[in-house]
Amino acid sequence: MKADIGLIGLAVMGENLVLNMESKGFTVAVYNRTVEKVDKFVSGRGAGKNFIGCHSIEEFVASLERPRKVMMLVKAGGAVDALIEQLIPHLEEGDILIDGGNTHFPDTIRRVELAESKGLLYIGTGVSGGEEGALLGPSIMPGGSPAAWDAVKPIFQKISAHTESGEPCCDWVGEGGAGHFVKMVHNGIEYGDMQMICETYQMMKEGLGMSNEEMHQVFADWNESELDSYLVEITRDILGYKTEDGEAVIDVILDTAGQKGTGKWTAVSALDVGQPLTLIGEAVFARCLSALKDERVEAAKVLSGPGSTFDGDKAAMIEDLKQALYASKIVSYAQGYQLMRAAAEEHGWKLNNGGIALMWRGGCIIRSVFLGKIKEAFDNDPELVNLLLDPFFKNAVENAQASWRRVIMKSVELGIPMPAIGAALAYFDGYRAARLPANLLQAQRDYFGAHTYERVDKPRGEFFHTNWTGRGGDTSASTYIV
Repeated sequence: MKADIGLIGLAVMGENLVLNMESKGFTVAVYNRTVEKVDKFVSGRGAGKNFIGCHSIEEFVASLERPRKVMMLVKAGGAVDALIEQLIPHLEEGDILIDGGNTHFPDTIRRVELAESKGLLYIGTGVSGGEEGALLGPSIMPGGSPAAWDAVKPIFQKISAHTESGEPCCDWVGEGGAGHFVKMVHNGIEYGDMQMICETYQMMKEGLGMSNEEMHQVFADWNESELDSYLVEITRDILGYKTEDGEAVIDVILDTAGQKGTGKWTAVSALDVGQPLTLIGEAVFARCLSALKDERVEAAKVLSGPGSTFDGDKAAMIEDLKQALYASKIVSYAQGYQLMRAAAEEHGWKLNNGGIALMWRGGCIIRSVFLGKIKEAFDNDPELVNLLLDPFFKNAVENAQASWRRVIMKSVELGIPMPAIGAALAYFDGYRAARLPANLLQAQRDYFGAHTYERVDKPRGEFFHTNWTGRGGDTSASTYIV
């Protein structure tokens, strides 16, 4: 008997993913660099199931049905390259390498080219949903060698999460590094969603003086509304959780956030292609600021804020927070899709924007009820340049606008930071502005560096320079656009 697919890397995600595959009727070969893990798994959670435990790369490759499908779930970076080098001598033309880790997409682009130069096929796929998703059905975002898709499609779509209507939360994303790029943007949106929820939590806790029980109930109510989502759901659960001793765990967790780098990659990618990914950028910086715990503790002894207290209608402010969070989430997705559109143009990818929303409908960390509306928006207009221009999202944001502004004004008044929600509103105001103060900025650049400017009364693409001081010459700097 030979295996339908093989997986290398029996850590949390790998172990749960192969159990998922086996439960859907597939025979799976497993291998781990520390071979004791293989024996422990096959005799433990995998006992009596259709697994082939392997103790060497040679044995592992030999156990696979052609074309061989080798999925790697190892730490991103050099470990993947080293494993590929180990595998290549044992593979044959048409065999498929699959990287299911959180790999930076330029690495995937490079590895696709390497694999194809050896006659192999390569898939870089995002897998989202954490431990539970891997076991019960994750969101899967594959990209790479298009010729590999038909061979892995039956497996990937069967093990993925499915929408209520039965559609798999997995489809082909695009060529090269497209799959890992889309997963990276997913993670960036995840950073933004988490930060915005944390900002509403801080406003409730410190601004409105609410207890964990009160906040638990608010998030429970929100999860039955247009904010229905995985992250709101788990926030509800976290705020309601107590140990057997009655301790609220949320209150004893140190306020310094970790990060693995995918949010930073998203922000850097946005800078590389000149897209205003302001909300996710602020979410990354908020984590960086949280990590300065010792500095913040000392600063708190020296720096003072407004000292104001909330004396308004608490229920009304909770409703305002709900609307502000909803509008800001829409902006987060709008910015994420703008980034994907720009990257697709840069790399020549043909991304299915509606299909990406469908992939995020179930199984993944950012799954939420309004992703169906994003799919509808792109189904209605595949060339939609910004979600804010879709009638549904335009109306939703405009209806939330007054609440959104009240929340930001109150946060400033109380001295409670809301960097992500505030950035979302600033982006909305900037995007809807027919004229921004960049005319002054261009004048400044031309004044000190002769960088030139365009004029409102001349065709685009014509550049002008003014001798602002009377001391400069007629020479201007070359013009470039980032």
